[in-house]
Amino acid sequence: MNGEVFLDSNVLLYACSIAREDAEKRKVAEDIILNQPFAISAQVLQEFIANALRKPRLGISEANIDATLKMAAMIKVQPVTHELVVSAVILRRRYPLSHWDATIIAAAAELGCGTIYSEDMKHGQEYGGVRVVNPFG
Repeated sequence: MNGEVFLDSNVLLYACSIAREDAEKRKVAEDIILNQPFAISAQVLQEFIANALRKPRLGISEANIDATLKMAAMIKVQPVTHELVVSAVILRRRYPLSHWDATIIAAAAELGCGTIYSEDMKHGQEYGGVRVVNPFG
């Protein structure tokens, strides 16, 4: 495993959110992005954009989306491939996970990331050598 962490879309969303209730989580997300080497997947980018557009309370602008896409061009982004989907199905069948969470875990494993930062999965749980950490908890 390398030293990079894998970010779930909620980390990106909090980093861009201007909602008052997200202020503390925004600080945590910004600290992660600015101070830790990290990777994401194409799925995470898609989820970020979909939620940014679907949740106007976050106040995420098209400029925030563009900036996030520019940032993604400078880091490792795992594409969603047939092989990744097969790995996700195997994980989903082994653990009590949604298909989407299993795909994130499979992407992190594919990139060699030993840790996923997510508030949506079970904190401390290890899935095939990849551990979930809730940085907001």
